[in-house]
Amino acid sequence: MNRAFPGGRLRPRGAPLTLLLPALAAIAFLLLPLVGILARTEWSRLGTHLSEPDTVEALKLSLIVSFWSLGLSLLFGVPLAWLLARVRFPGKTLVRSLVLLPMVLPPTVGGVALLLGFGRRGLLGPWLEDSFGITLPFHTSGAVLAATFVAMPFLIISLEGALAGLRPAYEETAASLGASPVRVFLTVTLPMVAPGLAAGAALTWARALGEFGATITFAGNLPGTTQTLPLRVYLLLQDDPEAATSVSLLLLAIAMAVLIALRGRWTGGGTRERATHESPTPDDAPADPAPEPGAGNPHDPSDAQVGRDPHGAHRPDGRLLRARGKRAVPDPVPDPQAPTAGAWRLRAEVTGFTRLSLDAEPGTTIAVVGPNGAGKTTLLRALLGLTPRSHATLRLGDLDVTALAPHRRDVAWVPQNGALFPHLNALANTAYGLRAHGVRRAEARRAAQEWLDRLGVGHLARRRPHQLSGGQAQRVALARALAARPRLLLLDEPLAALDQTTRAQVRHTLRRHLDGFGGVCLIVTHDPVEAVSLADRVLVLEAGRALQDAPPAEVTRNPRSPWVARMLGLNAWPGTFGPEGLVLGGGGRLVVADPLAPGTAAVAIIAPEAVSVHRDRPAGSPRNVWPGTVREITALGSRLRILITSPEAPDLVAEITPGAAAELGLADGAAVWTSVKATEVTLVPR
Repeated sequence: MNRAFPGGRLRPRGAPLTLLLPALAAIAFLLLPLVGILARTEWSRLGTHLSEPDTVEALKLSLIVSFWSLGLSLLFGVPLAWLLARVRFPGKTLVRSLVLLPMVLPPTVGGVALLLGFGRRGLLGPWLEDSFGITLPFHTSGAVLAATFVAMPFLIISLEGALAGLRPAYEETAASLGASPVRVFLTVTLPMVAPGLAAGAALTWARALGEFGATITFAGNLPGTTQTLPLRVYLLLQDDPEAATSVSLLLLAIAMAVLIALRGRWTGGGTRERATHESPTPDDAPADPAPEPGAGNPHDPSDAQVGRDPHGAHRPDGRLLRARGKRAVPDPVPDPQAPTAGAWRLRAEVTGFTRLSLDAEPGTTIAVVGPNGAGKTTLLRALLGLTPRSHATLRLGDLDVTALAPHRRDVAWVPQNGALFPHLNALANTAYGLRAHGVRRAEARRAAQEWLDRLGVGHLARRRPHQLSGGQAQRVALARALAARPRLLLLDEPLAALDQTTRAQVRHTLRRHLDGFGGVCLIVTHDPVEAVSLADRVLVLEAGRALQDAPPAEVTRNPRSPWVARMLGLNAWPGTFGPEGLVLGGGGRLVVADPLAPGTAAVAIIAPEAVSVHRDRPAGSPRNVWPGTVREITALGSRLRILITSPEAPDLVAEITPGAAAELGLADGAAVWTSVKATEVTLVPR
């Protein structure tokens, strides 16, 4: 709603008059000179003024100078923008200040600086003239140099901002798929920052086209050599002011056209990129269910993995026989001439924030669990060679890859958000790793389509990431990593974005692939079902240290981490054993049947079903009894879980039947008593 000024004019709602009036005055101040040009232009003679030979020649020279300036700015400014946005180095602030300096420096001072640097008596001018016969002042090349000096900062600043806003996960994921730094820059970085690059290039060209002060000071005002349109306007003002106004109108029109074309990209206004506004597909429900892997499909890519030659080169026709446990999955289309695919044992020594040793046989899947900040993602990034927080000495099979760049390690990574390249559709995303390893386009796309089909998203192959739901995008990211045929597979919560039905389908597909995988797979997860159903081992991290590394059954029976115990639905109370039982960290004491040595740090594990709930203080055998208050009741299948808080013990979760809850009359806020038998407490030393 708008409010009316006296006289009928409208004022935007919420705009204070004390701010609105100065703002309108500023608009008028900026608009009046432009209106003056329009009002003073002789429209009847506009064509005549613009078609004069000297003006046409100046226009041609301006175009030549501005486009050469743009080319030089792209050649040198793009690498400098990347350096400022991506690399830490001493003196970075000074370099950025040097980039900004031409924007705040008076143009004539810039021209003087160019004379003292590149003129015949400058620092570099005599050497250029004596060695190469190059004289920049009073030459067209001098006009190009002057225009580049004042215009290139616009490109650098615009592109640096775009690069700084680009999440490194995209480039890191591309590197993990085998793309070299140059390929990553050309196929991922530049396409994703294209709007910022285009905006910077347009502003650079427009600024070079309108350059005056540095040009006339450094290169002079020679018709046909250095006299560009702005310099032509300067001369016309003395002899023919009407013609000067017409040429000024031309430059004004060009500048306005550039700004309109940018549509606010330089200032941060206008519309954002389409990807940020497109609504994704609502959910995964309409998606076709994933086909049963391998069921009646002789070309199932889960079994038809691509082999490698002894030097690590991909062999699209290679036969694969990868074992996991006692199972082996042969290539359904065997090639007797192809070498047997390798099996890659993992041996790693990780130092830094995350400190641990890993040794896993080929075909092993390790679930990495732990609370936030435990170092799970840091561990994966250390194995990739992507973080300074931790360093991994890494051997895959017989190859030490510690000193290799990430793109040469054959370590594929699925980050938490998937990091699908927004400028590529699902099919091209999935084929990216194969293409980076030199597989022909048609063959890479065929293999990519098979992987998408296996994960139930083959019908979405032509969609861009912004047209996919979160679950669909995560399945495409998983297909991309699996299609790259790595020696080590790192999955950072790969199924977190999927609904329960789709998660079960994808988990089944992933398990089938891992059954035939010749390398080692690490899966970061917070889901106990994933840890138990997918992993051979569970690695429990806390503060960057390994608390436990054991089979899932052992971790389930005796979790050494309170966080893991709670993840498994158990009560976990850390404490230190004393003369009368376990002294709990938050206060209180717990009596146990099997005591430990005094001073031993341990975690008490209590199953929810071992907790008894009473309305009155119980009498009898339980030695651990506490008063409490019901804070939450949730359904878990055919049973209820009751969260009970107590001033004498940590929060406790009990599991009872709905009938028992009704008989006790439980509700939020109800006062209860809880009891746990000493024989129901399991102590796990830490």
